[in-house]
Amino acid sequence: MTLAMVPQTVSARAGRPVRVLMTADAVGGVWTYAIDLARGLSASGVEVVLAVMGPPLDRGQRAEAAAVDGLTLVDTGLPLDWLARDRRAIDEVAEAVSDLARFSDVDLVHLNSPALARPIEIPVVGVCHSCVATWWSAVREGPMPDDFRWRTEALRRGMEACHLLIAPSGAFADAIARTYNVERPQVVHNGRRPVRTRIVDRGRSVFTAGRLWDAGKNLATLDRAAALLDAPVRAAGSVRGPHGESVEFRCLDLLGTLDTAGVRRELASAPVFASAALYEPFGLSVLEAAQAGCALVLSDIPTFRELWDGVADFVRAEDFEALAAACRRLLDDPAEAARRGAAARLRARRYNVEAMRAGVLSAYETVAPGLAQVFGREAAA
Repeated sequence: MTLAMVPQTVSARAGRPVRVLMTADAVGGVWTYAIDLARGLSASGVEVVLAVMGPPLDRGQRAEAAAVDGLTLVDTGLPLDWLARDRRAIDEVAEAVSDLARFSDVDLVHLNSPALARPIEIPVVGVCHSCVATWWSAVREGPMPDDFRWRTEALRRGMEACHLLIAPSGAFADAIARTYNVERPQVVHNGRRPVRTRIVDRGRSVFTAGRLWDAGKNLATLDRAAALLDAPVRAAGSVRGPHGESVEFRCLDLLGTLDTAGVRRELASAPVFASAALYEPFGLSVLEAAQAGCALVLSDIPTFRELWDGVADFVRAEDFEALAAACRRLLDDPAEAARRGAAARLRARRYNVEAMRAGVLSAYETVAPGLAQVFGREAAA
C-alpha cells in the first residue's frame, strides 16, 4: 500500500525561512526528540512551530523550548491521540492540527503521531515512534483487544495520508511495514546531544530508566535479577501509567521520575545500565547511558542488536538469571565495565543530533524538493 501522493506545487517562498509545524507532547521521549530536533533544524535555518498536546509543559520544558532559536511554542490544549476515547476524538484532534498547519503558514507538517495525518495541501511527514499493534505483537499473545484494534486502524488511516514515514530504527521500520502493509519507513536514527559529565566514583550499582509501568519495558525480569545481586538496581521512572495501571516491585530501588539532571547524575555514578525490554523502537535511555560511558546489558531484541551489537552484553529478554550474571560480571570487574562503557560511548557518537537532523532534512527534501533551495544540501549533509 502506497502513501499519499506528494503535492506538486509546494515550495518555500523566497526570502523567508522554511517553517515546519511539528507536534509533540510533554509526557515521554517524544518531547526530548522534538526539542533536540528543533534545535538541530534551527542550525539549518528552519523555523519550528511546536504544537504541544496533552498535559501542560513544566517549567523546565518551557525553558528548554525558549532556548531554541526560531521556535514558536503553541499550547494547543488538545488531548493526546493515544489516550483518545474513540476514533471520533482522534478525528477531531487531526482536523485541529490540519487547521493549525494552514493558519501557521508552514511549508511542511512533521507529525510525531502519524494517526493525526489527514489529506492536506501541505507535505506531511509522519514519524513512527511506537504503536499499540507492534507493542502487542512483542509483549502479548493472542488477538488484540477492541481498544487496540480501532487505534491500529486509526493509525493505518493516518499513515496512508502521510507523504513519507520515518522510523528510528531499521528493525522498527520493518515491523511497521509488515504490520500496516505500507511502504517501509525511511530510517533516521534518533540522536541526543552528549553532555560532558564529570564521572564520579562509579561505585557498585546498576541503573535503568523509563516507563516502569509499561509491560514492554519488562521491569519484572529486572526485578527478579535484582534479587540475585549484592548491589542495588536503581530505577528511575513512573510506576503508574496514564490509564491508571500501576506496578509494584520487590527488589528494585525506585527513584521516582527524575529530571534530566537527575538522570545524568545517576548515569555518572552507575557502572552498568540494564534494560530487559521486550519492545523498544529505539531506546533513548540506552543512548544516554552509552553517552555517559555506562556498560550496557541489554535484552537480545532486534532493535538493540541493530544499534549496539559488538559493544553491549546481550541476554534473552526473560532470562533473569542470565541478566543478573551479566550485571554481576561487570560489577565484579570494574576495569572490564569501564572498557565496555568506553566502547558504548564510542558507538553512541553515531547517534547524534547532527546525523538525525541530516536524515530528517533529507526526508523533507523527498516530499518537498523546493525546500532544498532554501536550507541547502550543504546544511543537510
